[in-house]
Amino acid sequence: MPPSALRDRKRERTRRALLEAAVELFENRGYEETTVADIAAAAEVGTRTFFNYFASKEELLFPEQDERVRAAVVAIASRRPGERPVEVLLRALRAAGDNPGEHLVDDLSARIAALRAQVSRIVPAVSGRAAHAQLVAQREIARQLHLAFPSELDEVGAAALVGAVVGAVSGALTVLFQSPHAGAEDGERLHRRIHETTSRVLQPWLASNPMMHAEPVG
Repeated sequence: MPPSALRDRKRERTRRALLEAAVELFENRGYEETTVADIAAAAEVGTRTFFNYFASKEELLFPEQDERVRAAVVAIASRRPGERPVEVLLRALRAAGDNPGEHLVDDLSARIAALRAQVSRIVPAVSGRAAHAQLVAQREIARQLHLAFPSELDEVGAAALVGAVVGAVSGALTVLFQSPHAGAEDGERLHRRIHETTSRVLQPWLASNPMMHAEPVG
């Protein structure tokens, strides 16, 4: 294996170790009661190493934001012949992980999502970061959707469609994650509940686009 590949694997292991340590501490001790030093120590690295991977403690709750937006943009760019705007949007959001919990199939990702929703209720910095990240993502996805379907969606229409779908899913998941039992559920059970909730929320869009039934929602 080339040295560069070994370095990448080591970096990914360290990053994963930091995320796992943070999640354990946030769940057991509390977000505000946990320090960067606590997380670094639990992951068996120094605080300097922590900041090589994450700029702040709150960034641990948003580990893949840029990658998710890029995934959505690629999905829109690779739209299939005959796909309608809402079909492309739902597929893009699946790729981004902001829709039906596709990225939450992993236990750690599901726990991070639950923590993010719970912490957002009590920590203004996290709430602001979450709102800003979602707004930036929606704007870029709407822009790309408009460019993909210029004759069917103007800028306002694209923004409205993205906002309606993402808002419906986000609202439903926020209520789900606010449940006192959400943080205690294992990843598989939480993912199943996410799937059930978002499928119900998205039913109006899915029902109006029969071809979407061919793809699993969550």
